[in-house]
Amino acid sequence: MSSHKSQRRRGAAQISGNPKFWGRHAVTAVLENPERRIIKVWGTREALAHVDLPQGVPFQFCEGSDLARFVPRDTPHQGIVAEVAPLEDVWLSDILGAHEDDDRPILILDQVTDPHNVGAIFRSAAAFDAIAVVTQDRHAPPESGVLAKSASGALEIVPWVRVVNLARALEEIAEHNYWRIGLSGHADTTLDKALAPRRNALVLGAEGEGMRANIEDHCDQLAKLPISEQMESLNVSNAAAIALYADAALRQSKAD
Repeated sequence: MSSHKSQRRRGAAQISGNPKFWGRHAVTAVLENPERRIIKVWGTREALAHVDLPQGVPFQFCEGSDLARFVPRDTPHQGIVAEVAPLEDVWLSDILGAHEDDDRPILILDQVTDPHNVGAIFRSAAAFDAIAVVTQDRHAPPESGVLAKSASGALEIVPWVRVVNLARALEEIAEHNYWRIGLSGHADTTLDKALAPRRNALVLGAEGEGMRANIEDHCDQLAKLPISEQMESLNVSNAAAIALYADAALRQSKAD
């Protein structure tokens, strides 16, 4: 069984400076994650009274108006902001090797670049207990406040595997006995019929362009969501949530 050393986890993307996260859910999840290095926390007295700051973490009381300089304009920061270091990298092979007997799905995103969508996908991945989210390193957003706020804490829960070559990552995923299903509007089969009894890898492409041809070629099957003809497609984060729910429902039916 091969191990592609180019396959990496979240934190691999190079960004200038350290990201700042804001909002109660995102910052609370950061504070509860032992793998996350926290550089500094700013907050109102009211907001900081409701969080458990780890010993030694620098913090500063601020007025809400002062916190506004850390976030995009008109963004609700909920009285708390944290500057953090990106999470450490880990090999895809480590993630796969740690879950050899695990039926939970893996989610693969092909050049989905909008941080709001990626954050929302992480939230769904955490809600439906996915093993990891896999993206291509160069065509995915870095960790950011916008992404973390949209993820509502899930960025600290679900491993983010950032890889150099997505096609090679799909090959490695297949070697670990995952059935790779690409979601595509031009597929003939619906997702409920394509899901394997165990170990599904769900692949989604960017809005508009969809999956690249090479990524489709690395899927075992293409499938579509059975949506009404009144709508051409769904937002990618909505499609991911539905696909993850369908996989979770299948696993639950087997357990029952």
